[in-house]
Amino acid sequence: MPGRLRARFSRSDQLTERPDFALVGVLRVPEEQTSPGIAIARRIGYAFAALAFAVLIVYLDRDGYRDAQGDALSLLDCIYYATVSLSTTGYGDITPFTPEARLINVLVITPLRVFFLIVLVGTTLSALTASSRQAFKIQRWRRRVRNHTVVIGYGTKGRTAVDAMLGDGVAPSDIVVVDTDPVVLESAAGQGLVTVQGSATKSDVLRLAGVQHAAAVIVAANRDDTAVLVTLSAREIAPKAKIVAAIRESENTHLLRQSGADSVVISSETAGRLLGIATTTPNVVEMIEDLLTPEAGFAIAERDVEPSEIGGSPRHLKDIVLAVVRDGRMWRIGSPEVDAVEAGDKLLYIRLVGTQPGAMRG
Repeated sequence: MPGRLRARFSRSDQLTERPDFALVGVLRVPEEQTSPGIAIARRIGYAFAALAFAVLIVYLDRDGYRDAQGDALSLLDCIYYATVSLSTTGYGDITPFTPEARLINVLVITPLRVFFLIVLVGTTLSALTASSRQAFKIQRWRRRVRNHTVVIGYGTKGRTAVDAMLGDGVAPSDIVVVDTDPVVLESAAGQGLVTVQGSATKSDVLRLAGVQHAAAVIVAANRDDTAVLVTLSAREIAPKAKIVAAIRESENTHLLRQSGADSVVISSETAGRLLGIATTTPNVVEMIEDLLTPEAGFAIAERDVEPSEIGGSPRHLKDIVLAVVRDGRMWRIGSPEVDAVEAGDKLLYIRLVGTQPGAMRG
């Protein structure tokens, strides 16, 4: 069985070996949005800058030009020549006649003419330039991406997980969304997230999302069997990444654990418990929702132990401490193993959103 699973994961269309321009449409790196008015004004500015530079070159070398009457060129004549030359009109009434002027015309005016035409037809070439920019962004992103979070599935669970991370201050550029639906990926891209279109059951899609360099992977698939397959593949690619998976049924928890998930969230049973509690103690549900909402109210956070707190009881610290994390294992308050905090411990505590650690008193 493991051999067949591994063989399934090894089959891919080798996305990671494609050139960057071939990944446009599969991998999307968000771009800075610019209004049409600003884009047009910028192009006009480039055109005028090229024209002004051409005028300067011609004016400095005006002795190497002559007009149809044989007169010396004035500044107006230089502007006129640069304008008709860059626009490729070329009436021929002003021409370079010295070798130096002709050389400058070949080396400077001609490239400026090409640049000027590209700026003028920029609207027509916008699709090509956008594709080129995206290919360059993909190349740069793949080279630099490290310690990011990959979210598999952008349905209700995945979208809520992303909102929670953004609310906790995670930069959108540090989140990569993988999904097969282009509509939901468009929504994710609208939030400034990097997106990858493809099935996360394929190891090559996960590699394209940079799972091998990720700090965390959130598996929010719609099916439990898909979550198991994705988790197994992600763990094989990223042995050190923290993998958090959501499933519907608790009976599949051990499968996720065996596949390599560090944490498993049972979405249906958790929702069912909250529904049951809400019938008798709705305030408890309201407080839980408050703790899970990062934008306002209370929040559960994690911080390092301060030097002045070492040796003290976690019950008597200035924050309301819920648990102590020691050597990668979480101990709840009241456990004899954490009667006193030690250097290197981390504290799970309740804080008021918008305050610094230590702002609350236990």
